[in-house]
Parts: sequence; C-alpha cells; structure tokens
Amino acid sequence: VQLQASGGGLVQAGGSLRLSCAASGSIFGVNTRAWYRQAPGKQREFVAIITSGDNTNYGDFVKGRFTISRDSAKNMVYLQMNSLKPGDTAVYYCWANVRGITYWGQGTQVTVSS
Repeated sequence: VQLQASGGGLVQAGGSLRLSCAASGSIFGVNTRAWYRQAPGKQREFVAIITSGDNTNYGDFVKGRFTISRDSAKNMVYLQMNSLKPGDTAVYYCWANVRGITYWGQGTQVTVSS
C-alpha cells in the first residue's frame, strides 16, 4: 500500500486548506485512515481518524475546525481544515491501517501565517 498526501501550502490565519491522501495498492477490505501532523521540534500528533464505517474522531485541538472524510470508491481520504491558526503549521501525514498493517505516506507541509 502506498499513500500520497497532497494539498498543503501557505495560508493566512483564518483561512482554509483541503488535504488529500490517495491510496494505491492492496487497500481492499476493511481499512482505517487517519491524519497526523508534526511541527518542528515536536512529536508527531494525532489529528483525525475515520473508520471503514465512517466513524470519526479528532484530536482535542481540532475543536470543530477540521473534518475528515473518505471516498472509498476512489481510495481517497480528505482533511478539510478551516479557521487555520499559526499553531496548525506542521507537516501533515496520512496513515492507514489495512488488515492490521499500518502505512504512512510522505508528508505535506502546511504553513499558516499570522
């Protein structure tokens, strides 16, 4: 399974971005998808997760600003990020658990200017 994240960029505080994660390979069957992020000098932290049954959960810091969604037919997962803050600046990584095996994609940089 390969994961390819895209959609990062530079945005002003209060703006929005939509990240995408494309999965390829043997991703058929039950799978859980998620987003993590890592800011400079900090540990990687959980952002959002969506199960194959479309149950979702978010990191405490999200506070209703982000929405994770998926298009299973296209093996895509999205992260809609609104009301972005400078503290959201980080490299965002997509993650998948496919039949008990976890995979990471390369990151996409999100920079929020004040």
